[in-house]
Amino acid sequence: MLYAIISQDVENSSSKRKEARSNHVARLNELKDQGRLILAGPHPSIDFSDPGEAGFSGSLIVAKFADLKEARDWADADPYVSAGVYSSIVVKPFNKVLP
Repeated sequence: MLYAIISQDVENSSSKRKEARSNHVARLNELKDQGRLILAGPHPSIDFSDPGEAGFSGSLIVAKFADLKEARDWADADPYVSAGVYSSIVVKPFNKVLP
């Protein structure tokens, strides 16, 4: 089943994001290589794809997992969690309808 992982950043997370980004992206690439990643990306803090100094306010990942527990465990092990980037993470089932 698909699961949406919706993360909220702490204030001023840019430096923490930069430090942990390579490990974060490596885990996403593992999901992609396994054919399980549907989409992933950050939420810019302002209405621009490159927010510059404003940084990002969180992230969205949609991926396939066996069940909610596996999705939650995967999300909790994200390098952004241990680096203190995320203040909260919501994981919930997701039904893709379109496209």
